[in-house]
Amino acid sequence: MQISRVIGIGNALTDFLVNLKNDNVLSALNLGKGSMNLVDAEFQRQIQGETADLPHTLSLGGSAGNTIRCMARLGAQVGYIGKVGRDSTGHFYEQALENLGINPFVAHGQNRSGRCLSLVSPDGERTMVTYLGAALELCEADITAPMFEHYDCLYIEGFMVQSHSVIRHAIKLAKQCGLRVAIDLASYNVVLENRAFLLGLVDKYVDIIFANEQEAAAFSGEDDPNKALDFIAARCELAVVKIGTRGALIKEKGSEPIHVGIMAAAKRVDTTGAGDFYAAGFMAGLCLGLSLRQCGTIGAIAAGKVIEVVGTTFGEDAWREIFTLVEEVKQEKCLF
Repeated sequence: MQISRVIGIGNALTDFLVNLKNDNVLSALNLGKGSMNLVDAEFQRQIQGETADLPHTLSLGGSAGNTIRCMARLGAQVGYIGKVGRDSTGHFYEQALENLGINPFVAHGQNRSGRCLSLVSPDGERTMVTYLGAALELCEADITAPMFEHYDCLYIEGFMVQSHSVIRHAIKLAKQCGLRVAIDLASYNVVLENRAFLLGLVDKYVDIIFANEQEAAAFSGEDDPNKALDFIAARCELAVVKIGTRGALIKEKGSEPIHVGIMAAAKRVDTTGAGDFYAAGFMAGLCLGLSLRQCGTIGAIAAGKVIEVVGTTFGEDAWREIFTLVEEVKQEKCLF
């Protein structure tokens, strides 16, 4: 499979990452570790108040936003569809896209810009508490056919399923314009809550699916990741199931599965964005016309680097290391 230009759509969010000393705050607030929770502005402010004395950082976020901006750094031609508020946070988000060479299709809503409070446990696992704000205002009228010109793949974050009509409209329009559709299932609890809708969507429209082990189990009903992979691959052109430190399973419909290992991280600091960056590396590989093993290896490289830092932003030294490794993958000198 080959694609060349990708446009993403997702919740345009700015990330506030908080390093927890322990998981007590998760238990106290009844937040499932590793889950994604949609909350109102007041509850998010309450959590920010209770964690105000802990180390925190600010970065450009949103699941699809993470993937698209990583793809841009890897040299892919990309665009992004989202909605922000008419505030400084929204301006920051839109300007950051442009600075990265991403073609922005950003609408402006009435509420303040969406924010994702990411609570990072000592073991690196993250629990997300998200106020969608203006991102939730993204509507069908904001998504038009001209946006899909010059692209051949639409990449969607699974968190978009909070609005069934919008995601269905975007996918149908993309298909009418001749694009393939890729989706990342995003979070196991989101999959469980929207399983029937997602199954119908995948069977009709989706070509590529990314999922981690929990998400694949929730979607397929199969605890065995190999069986979950088979379930997903039977419904789309290409399935990728990430299995943590064991790597990832990749399967095209009708073909034998491929297992790709991981790039060992120097240190596991924060898993925020690991799945997003894996998808970015994989999709960037598809844009280069590489083999599935090469795509999976680039995905593993990107994911392996992002978990070494808090948040999803790292320095130029790390990017230079990534670029060097990607060149080795392209020459098949580095395959996991």
